Amino acid sequence: MDSLTEALLSGAGPDEIGRHELPTEYEAAHLLAADVGMFDGVEDKDVRKSLHVGRVPMPELAPDEVVVAVMASSINYNTVWSATFAPVPTFEFLKRGAHQGGYAARHDLPHHVVGSDAAGIVVRVGPGVRHWKAGDHVVASCVQVDEQEPATHADAMLGAGQKIWGYETNFGGLAHYSVVRASQLLPKPAHLTWEESAGVLLTAATSYRMLVGANGARIKQGDVVLIWGATGGLGAFAVQMVKNAGGIAVGVVSAARKAEALRRLGCDVVIDRNDIGMGGDSAPTPERTIELGKRLGREIRRQVGEDPHVVFDYVGRATFGISVFVVRKGGTVVTCGSSTGYDHHFDNRYLWMNLKRILGSHAANLQEQAECNRLFRLGHLSPILSEVFPLKDVGEAARLVQTNRHTGKVGVLCLAPQEGLGVTDPVLREKIGAARLNPLRDAGAPVPAGVS
Repeated sequence: MDSLTEALLSGAGPDEIGRHELPTEYEAAHLLAADVGMFDGVEDKDVRKSLHVGRVPMPELAPDEVVVAVMASSINYNTVWSATFAPVPTFEFLKRGAHQGGYAARHDLPHHVVGSDAAGIVVRVGPGVRHWKAGDHVVASCVQVDEQEPATHADAMLGAGQKIWGYETNFGGLAHYSVVRASQLLPKPAHLTWEESAGVLLTAATSYRMLVGANGARIKQGDVVLIWGATGGLGAFAVQMVKNAGGIAVGVVSAARKAEALRRLGCDVVIDRNDIGMGGDSAPTPERTIELGKRLGREIRRQVGEDPHVVFDYVGRATFGISVFVVRKGGTVVTCGSSTGYDHHFDNRYLWMNLKRILGSHAANLQEQAECNRLFRLGHLSPILSEVFPLKDVGEAARLVQTNRHTGKVGVLCLAPQEGLGVTDPVLREKIGAARLNPLRDAGAPVPAGVS
């Protein structure tokens, strides 16, 4: 163990942190360019075979960057995409970005450190950093932007230079140390542990932009919101936001054990998609889409009395046509991803003749992320952590997400030696209560693939 790591784990303050040199190498979950192609022709692209944990070199720090000692991180689906080298190998992103030259060239390496969430401690700042210093407890946004691009100043997500850190860039968060831009950082919620904080920002802020922010569906009191995959990392935060906004949350899940977890979140209506004849992740035929849409619509009307104003869809090909069909006249389908496939098919008659809208959404700009993070800091939103793995077992953690055998968020301890550390406001934590802070903890223990 290097001296800086030892100092951090001993509770070193800002001055002491600065006296220790950065290690020249650090432990990280990474992919190897030499492995690209290993899954060609393979049906089960098992991420445990492609994710490596080992030493990688510490990169040079740019003037606007910060080195964070990562106490904990979490698994997002983009790590699954990265580790399956699909739909494209992420090394292509790194090579393309390196063409800008300068500090961007550092990212084009034969290894890719992945991970797009982190909670930790600032240990170094570049000379251009103003608002952060060594010793600060932070969470990292997944979004890197080009601050010299005009579109960034209207909405950072519109800028052509916008990238997702740890997916389209190197030096991600599933590691002992990470390099981030200062404009990615926000204060860690003081009442949360490292692992709770690390499972929040990417998915919660994405859900916030989709549903609450000015760039999304802008839900309001009384809105009926249909949420596919409602116990997933995105869906479980969406349920909380709909409830906070005074809406009616209708959650769809794929198994009975997930339905019970969803009830813990306070979801108003819980629907097991197997009960409407919708099993598996394959795309239904056009005729089957309408049939399933009618079944789902009848069930929602039976329990709520009306059709949904908004459908929250990140599942993609298996659900999108049904989403367009089932949302009410004038309603909105908002989408941020396609975990079952990107090739969406829907009957356009039900869209144009009923004045429905499809709204694309991607991550969140820093203002939206700050608004979302504030809700956690106030205790108005809760983490949805269900399982925690050590960094050495990151392959198992990612496999759990890849095979959809998880609920909520799957955390990964990096430098933190155990769970439960990092709380600096125990009074607020006690006031909120452990049960409310962890509604999905142990709600659905991992089960073998294929078992509900």
